[in-house]
Amino acid sequence: MDYPRPQLVRDDWESLNGLWAYSFDTGEDSEKLNWQESILVPFPPESELSGLNDQSYHPVVWYKRSFDLPKNWQSKRIKLHFGAVDYRAKVWLNGKLVLEHEGGHTPFSADISADILSANNVLIVRAEDDPHDLYKPRGKQEWQEKPHAIWYPRTSGIWQTVWLEPVHETHISKLRITPQFADFSLDCRFELSHYAENLSLEVNLSLKGKVLLEDSFKLKGATLERNLSLGATGYDDLRNFVWSPEHPNLIDVELKLKQNGKIIDEVKSYTAIRRIETRQGKVYLNHHPYYLRMALDQGYFDESLLAAPSSEALKKDVELAKAMGFNGVRKHQKIEDPRYLYWADQLGLLVWEEMPSAYMFNADTVDRLSREWLEVIDRDYNHPCIVAWVCFNESWGVPNLVHDARQRSFVAGLYHLTKALDSSRLVIGNDGWEHVVTDLLTVHDYHRKPETLLERYGTSEGLAEIQTRLVEHGRITVLSEGQVSDEPILLSEFGGIRFSGAAEGWGYQQVETAEALLNLYADMISALSKSTLAGFCYTQFADTFQEQNGLLYSDRRPKVALDALHKATCERR
Repeated sequence: MDYPRPQLVRDDWESLNGLWAYSFDTGEDSEKLNWQESILVPFPPESELSGLNDQSYHPVVWYKRSFDLPKNWQSKRIKLHFGAVDYRAKVWLNGKLVLEHEGGHTPFSADISADILSANNVLIVRAEDDPHDLYKPRGKQEWQEKPHAIWYPRTSGIWQTVWLEPVHETHISKLRITPQFADFSLDCRFELSHYAENLSLEVNLSLKGKVLLEDSFKLKGATLERNLSLGATGYDDLRNFVWSPEHPNLIDVELKLKQNGKIIDEVKSYTAIRRIETRQGKVYLNHHPYYLRMALDQGYFDESLLAAPSSEALKKDVELAKAMGFNGVRKHQKIEDPRYLYWADQLGLLVWEEMPSAYMFNADTVDRLSREWLEVIDRDYNHPCIVAWVCFNESWGVPNLVHDARQRSFVAGLYHLTKALDSSRLVIGNDGWEHVVTDLLTVHDYHRKPETLLERYGTSEGLAEIQTRLVEHGRITVLSEGQVSDEPILLSEFGGIRFSGAAEGWGYQQVETAEALLNLYADMISALSKSTLAGFCYTQFADTFQEQNGLLYSDRRPKVALDALHKATCERR
């Protein structure tokens, strides 16, 4: 899957990735720049694959390239898309400002039809990314000159695909699907770029080539909402086609927009029937208790940092997680490339999507993080693999929750806003500790001994103390005014065992052989399997720069045989 927007696919598109001219200049006038050749887009200048491998401070990166318009696009509207640019982008086409966007992890686009030429178009991008700004969502990107502790090289500028798309003047602009497990139906919202006369929309739903539903609707406005029932599909047992990691059954969606009976737009998507919920201390998937076996996955690559080196690398990461026995990942401090979510949907892997944190709090933090989080939810709403939204991690960006009511209100407010926008998924207000309100009571605990983990989480006495226990760095699990009762308890960070040979780096504890790594990992998982926890998330999927506590090396080579890891991960009493 190279197509950059797998939830709304058109056949015709053109990538603008490749070699661009660049300039490191804080000025505002592109005519006065000293342009250099060249940088490979979409890889950030700090990365090897960009061709620069320059990890010094770059508060502003300029980009420039030229392109021709394909001849068969001359009569179409042309849209320019950016997958992600960190952090603030301005875009000029042929000397005219056509687009501005703030937020380093979400897509943006513009109709450039009025300004595009048939040939020799000049596209210029100014990406501003203050490396010292701690009030914006930045995730694990280092603000000091060199990476330290748990922070890594910066990812500046363009780091996801830039692309062009031809569309009809009236076209499908958005598709939003919410599965209803109770009656096996889909709540669908179809949005058009704008309304026109004599429009109709044809909808085709199919599963593994078998047609589930065909219908057509006349449009009386630019938005259409419909509940599409799958109850009369001819399947003996509708539950046989629900989605889960074990059975990732996806429903293919084909939409044809017609005007006066002629097709003017055609898109493909997919969805799934699945339900995630909690009851009496357990997580339920599709009405069955479901134990979460997850890995913390930071999504960094040695050669390209936050950017994916290829679509194949994203698919491989999903395959490796499943090969090690995990049924899910917590995407830590990264809004992942949509193509990763596509493969998680296709191959069957649960995903917690976590907002990258700011590190200081003021009114700008509230504004910036909230706006970008809404864009994240909007972008990824349709992915069946996403079962939880994580608003904050370890009080980052809200460092004084205990004493500052504003910060507690921010966490609670973002939790409730997320629930208002998406009631079909779980929401974690602040993962790890100092819970204010949450659907899952998640705990971070890097204690080294398996028997201590069993004592803390495998006994009724240990669980009775969990809400008032001090965990990492003296933080309390639940604040005194926290709204928690019988939420499922998960150990969402633990382990962190380092085995990396002669390489320099650190972990939360150290072993000297691969055999010792496997044995300690297996003992920890075995201890947790004897507890009443609803699941776990092990730190971590792969080594990440100086933090070398992965089950894989940073280049994704296994440190231990995958089948042995799979057996240990799936240990249950």
